[in-house]
Amino acid sequence: MPARTNNEYGYINIDDNVIATIAGLSAMESYGIVGMASKNATDGFFELLKWDNLSKGVKIYAEKDEVSIDLHVILEYGMRISVVAENIIEKVKFNVENLTGLKVNKVNVYVQGIRVEK
Repeated sequence: MPARTNNEYGYINIDDNVIATIAGLSAMESYGIVGMASKNATDGFFELLKWDNLSKGVKIYAEKDEVSIDLHVILEYGMRISVVAENIIEKVKFNVENLTGLKVNKVNVYVQGIRVEK
């Protein structure tokens, strides 16, 4: 269900894919993140998504003019998970609120894996 705001001129409906793309791009700007993971993984294997599929790692829950966001991410080895997750949350919340005018209730970060470079 799209998020909806209104003003004196009428209603503005923002599709979930738009919010998911903004959230995915914002998360990828954070230091320590390797990429987004597919949220529909089976058998415990998660796929690292390419740049054009970032919104597939994001789930949006919209109610009127408020949004909750779930992000499924893969982080870089050696990074403190809590610090990276906090940075992702702050950046996603800030960008979604500024670009859409919607209120972000919460941002949940699900760390689906760690990538180790050899």
